[in-house]
Amino acid sequence: MQRFLWLASTHARACLILGLLAGLALPSFAAMLVVWLPHMVAILLTVTALRIGHRAAMGAVGDLWWGLSAVALLQTGLPLAVLGVLTLAGLQDTPATLAIVLACAAPAITGSVNLALMLRLDAGRMMQILVLGTAVFPLTVLPVLAFLPQAGSPAVIILAALKLLVVIVLATGLGFMLRQRFFPQPSEGQVKALDGLSVLAFSFIVVGLMAALNPALRSDPLAVAKWAVLAFAISYLLQLFSLLSLRRSPLRGVAGPLAIGAGNRNIAIFLVALPAEILTPLMIFIGCWQLPMYLTPMLLPRLYKWALRDE
Repeated sequence: MQRFLWLASTHARACLILGLLAGLALPSFAAMLVVWLPHMVAILLTVTALRIGHRAAMGAVGDLWWGLSAVALLQTGLPLAVLGVLTLAGLQDTPATLAIVLACAAPAITGSVNLALMLRLDAGRMMQILVLGTAVFPLTVLPVLAFLPQAGSPAVIILAALKLLVVIVLATGLGFMLRQRFFPQPSEGQVKALDGLSVLAFSFIVVGLMAALNPALRSDPLAVAKWAVLAFAISYLLQLFSLLSLRRSPLRGVAGPLAIGAGNRNIAIFLVALPAEILTPLMIFIGCWQLPMYLTPMLLPRLYKWALRDE
């Protein structure tokens, strides 16, 4: 088993690609996994917390100023600015605008810590951003919903955010407890095995997230292509602009985790409140949204290395 986990750790990027391909090639299996997505998210969080440990994830209280400021800008300021520009262009009622604004307003995905690990960034900082962004999401989303009534009921979305926060706290708490109990001082081999376990969990969950994409590809491939282009543009431009803005700033030390959090958002949190007529096209977008996120470790490592290199 340890050799298998080491193999997964060594070939982490290949595992992510296999997960994406399985989501496309096995539509029945992917559809079966959809109902288990909340459980898989919890398992992924537990495994990730087990990998990094509570010491790496706990930041000093003084760190909250940059975290809160960054989250407020990313989850409130950015979506409102984007909505303002698109409204001036007369595009405020389009599905694409809804997708862009919701993607910009959502907190970081639960797998963002895994992306940080694969890009050799500070996973502890990424965990802080994930927890903080999810914790304040019920507050940061209110101004956005005030100007975007078609997004659904604020109360339902806030309840979903609070449930997600509870899952994150319980799952990470369990992972930290297991780390302290079984791997207080892990060896290099144990760390590599835990990396492999984390990669496998992250790769498996995408199969269910891609469930809507295979049927859409068969019925309307052009629409899928358009949503995919939009997804890549949103995710990668947000990461690029974040890195360029922060690489020479006082926040250079957290530029990598903040860029990952900016471009890899948990838009699925909004689905519980969307009207039925809007749900279908956004489900295709959510399937496409997994592509740039899961391909980030393959397509953007040079960008991160260039932006964060010592000068």
